[in-house]
Amino acid sequence: MNNIDDTDRELLALLRQDARMPVATLAAKLKVARGTVQNRMKRLEREGVIVGYTVRVKPQAEAHRIRALMTIVVEGNRGPEVLKALRGHPNVTGLHSTNGRWDLVAELRADTLEAFDRALGNIRLIDGIASTETSLLLSTHKV
Repeated sequence: MNNIDDTDRELLALLRQDARMPVATLAAKLKVARGTVQNRMKRLEREGVIVGYTVRVKPQAEAHRIRALMTIVVEGNRGPEVLKALRGHPNVTGLHSTNGRWDLVAELRADTLEAFDRALGNIRLIDGIASTETSLLLSTHKV
């Protein structure tokens, strides 16, 4: 992962916005050849930087799913490896670095309490996580 350059970072940012963006569009936005984009995507997938592609869904479309915020304390300087492990986890829908008592905040979703319990257990086993605290989101209010 040490060989990620600015073009790779820009490519990843574009894919985060729209993972279905055509390669030709990505190439135009990055001002590189189509083949360059395809080669970079294959390399990033092979090296495990890109672990999958996903769909973002409006929260209202999944109103019955269990949602929570997990605050995470990371051991020492292990933040990058913890972030890498959390990215692509099927129950993690958002990740935020923060200051203060917690190092990271993860937004979580699951279909059932049993699935949620399994997800919490799996996340807590990630090397580099010192402790977590999780709060279920009971309702959402417009601001």
